[in-house]
Amino acid sequence: MRVVITGGAGFLGKLLAAKILERRALTDASGQLREVSELVLVDMAAAQGESWIADKRVSQVIGDVAERNVLAQAMTANTGSVFHLAAVVSGQAEADFDIGMRVNVDSTRTLLELTRALPTAPKFVFTSSIAVFGGALPAVLPDDQILTPQGSYGAQKAMGELLVSDMSRKGMIDGRSLRLPTVTVRPGKPNKAASSFASGIIREPLADVDAICPVAPDAKMWVQSPPRVIENLLIGHESPASSLVNTRSISVPGITVSVRDMVDSLRRVAGDAVADRVTWQLDPTIDRLVSSWPQAFSAKLGKALGMAADANFDDMVRAYMAYVNATKE
Repeated sequence: MRVVITGGAGFLGKLLAAKILERRALTDASGQLREVSELVLVDMAAAQGESWIADKRVSQVIGDVAERNVLAQAMTANTGSVFHLAAVVSGQAEADFDIGMRVNVDSTRTLLELTRALPTAPKFVFTSSIAVFGGALPAVLPDDQILTPQGSYGAQKAMGELLVSDMSRKGMIDGRSLRLPTVTVRPGKPNKAASSFASGIIREPLADVDAICPVAPDAKMWVQSPPRVIENLLIGHESPASSLVNTRSISVPGITVSVRDMVDSLRRVAGDAVADRVTWQLDPTIDRLVSSWPQAFSAKLGKALGMAADANFDDMVRAYMAYVNATKE
């Protein structure tokens, strides 16, 4: 069957693609294990730098994911699964309402419409966010917490969740929305996500570059490492619809750490000289957004499906250092 990944040239998209190629097969909406014969990456730019891109199963559609004709090129009658990772990140969505709506809402609806037009109802995995919640929240959010986004990005992700849920209810798709924790540590350059600093304060010091933390040291975040996110995305995909009777939205397990704890982990793992490269300079806009996000979830459904969190933040720092070392070889 054909598998489509939007945002396929991004860091998580490439990790997901590599893992799917390694697995060789996924379970379709009917519960049958099917060989992945085609893997299509859709993104603004071509995926590069990975040996598996030359795999005969891999093809790429390059273009604006908000354009219907670009998405349509990726969808064929044998498409059995769609992973929708493409999005405008939180800071950019907040700064530019129109582009956030165009990419995070309009393209999601277009992709869903193209998916439901296929001969059979494929699986559809939508990467949502903990930013669908905000404001006055309980210390630990239950699975049935009401959506209360406090920013445009969270509101747009909430709209996507509702579309996935309603189309699944009508049998048009077999959808599931995974509310991802903040993903850290990401390689590469900083982006416009409000949470970008959570990677920057680890990544930059490890590269002998100074980093500025824009939130208060005691700010707490719900986080997960990239490898664990990929594992949980695939668990979410493989879970049968019968396990998602009451909801199509799943809060993914994570761990709660303060920003101070992140820097302390960096100090324990990499030493004082590295950790001392982090300085604190409050950015009220970023601090407001981050402080509005939830800090912990019960994630009962996610755990029941087999999803898991990282053991601790020290291990997350070590995992990133191992990734950097592996990419240098």
